[in-house]
Amino acid sequence: MGKPTVLALRAVLVVLLAGSVFVQAVMVPLLAIDLEELDANLAYLRTPFLVITVLGVVTVQVVLVCVWRLVTMVRRGTVFSHGAFRYVHVVIGAIVAAALLVFALAVVLAPGEAVAPGIVLLLCGAVVAVLGVALIVLVLRMLLAQAVARDVEAAQMQAELDEVI
Repeated sequence: MGKPTVLALRAVLVVLLAGSVFVQAVMVPLLAIDLEELDANLAYLRTPFLVITVLGVVTVQVVLVCVWRLVTMVRRGTVFSHGAFRYVHVVIGAIVAAALLVFALAVVLAPGEAVAPGIVLLLCGAVVAVLGVALIVLVLRMLLAQAVARDVEAAQMQAELDEVI
C-alpha cells in the first residue's frame, strides 16, 4: 500500500472518528433533550434509544481504531502476522455487536404504535445487512490466515535454503 493511500485512509479515519466524537458529545445530548418532549405513553423509548445510540457510536469507534492499527501494520509490513488477528477479531465482534444493537432497537420499537411496522421490518433487514458485513470480514480473516501461513512457509523455506547455501 502506497504512502498516499495510507495518508488518505488515515485522513478519512480521523474525520470519521472526530465526527463520531461530535455525535457523542453534541448530538446525543441534543437528542436526549428532544426525546424529553415525547408523549407520556412513549417515554419508555427514551432511555433504550439513547443507550443504543451511544453504544452504536462506540462500535463504530472501535472499528475505526482497529482499522487504524491494521493500516499501521500494513505500512510497517507486519500485517501478515498473528498480531493482526487480534484487531480483525475485534472488528468482527464490533460489527456483530452493532447488528445486535440494531436488532435491539427493532425490538424496542416493535410493540405499540411508536413506529410503523415497516420501519421495524427495515431495521431487521439492516440487521441482516450488518451481519453480512461481519461475514465478509470473516472471509477476509480467512484470507489473512492463508497469507500468514504462506508467509511462515516461505520464511521456513528461505531458512532451509540459507542453510544449504
